[in-house]
Amino acid sequence: MLPSKLFLDKETSFWACVRWIGNELGYAKRKEIVVPSIDEIKKCISDISELNGSAEQISMCDEVQKYLIFRKDLLNNKIQYLLQDAEEAEKMFEHCKLIAGNVNCPLPYNKQKGEKKKPAFLTCSINLLMSSFLGEKNIDYDPRDLTLITGKHFPLEVFSRRYDGAYPKTINPNCIWEIKEYYYTTTFGSRVADGVYETQLDGYELRNYRQKHNREIYHFLAIDSHFTWWVCGKSYLCRLIDMLHMGLVNEILFGKEIITRIPEIAKNL
Repeated sequence: MLPSKLFLDKETSFWACVRWIGNELGYAKRKEIVVPSIDEIKKCISDISELNGSAEQISMCDEVQKYLIFRKDLLNNKIQYLLQDAEEAEKMFEHCKLIAGNVNCPLPYNKQKGEKKKPAFLTCSINLLMSSFLGEKNIDYDPRDLTLITGKHFPLEVFSRRYDGAYPKTINPNCIWEIKEYYYTTTFGSRVADGVYETQLDGYELRNYRQKHNREIYHFLAIDSHFTWWVCGKSYLCRLIDMLHMGLVNEILFGKEIITRIPEIAKNL
């Protein structure tokens, strides 16, 4: 999913307001995504502002509420239906094998045990699709090194974390990606939450690099598990939509969306 142009390129103060309102009034309550009233938003912002009642403050509060309404509508009416359970994801994986044909690429297993030990459906599906469009030997499917950007005399950048995939490799990549699939998770634990903040860190580093060197590295995040993300983690889905529109990730692929979006991403690389 690509960001809406309506909310791209907003100033940092806009996102500060969105984040503070989430902190004070919540992202989701009683299984419902929160959109505060305009009066609640105005009070929340005025409580931490030096001047109150200005045209700028009123305009900001109106814009923030428009965004929160947009975010709720996007999650409720589109994203929740893209997220899958394990059975649906396995069917998607089998479909991707048919699309990819005789492609030879890694198909890793998850870290579960017993009956739950199966292929990592989202990772395998992405590997199959990327390799079928980009060539199986042109992808680093499991980077063991940090991502490095070379310069004439010394490295320009070395990013903090290892990614889940890179094209064509981790040195001067054109595209890097992360995958968060949690089909057999029974709670929304700290490991899942930490993954969201890791992506945020990656995004700040990549945005800083892009602004300094005027070079784009396409960065996408793929997530899945209807139970983990939708039933247990609505507040973190809200944060992901915020990150997308802050420009911290180029695109977020939700579940079955990879079927249509991976070919488009590959084509543009």
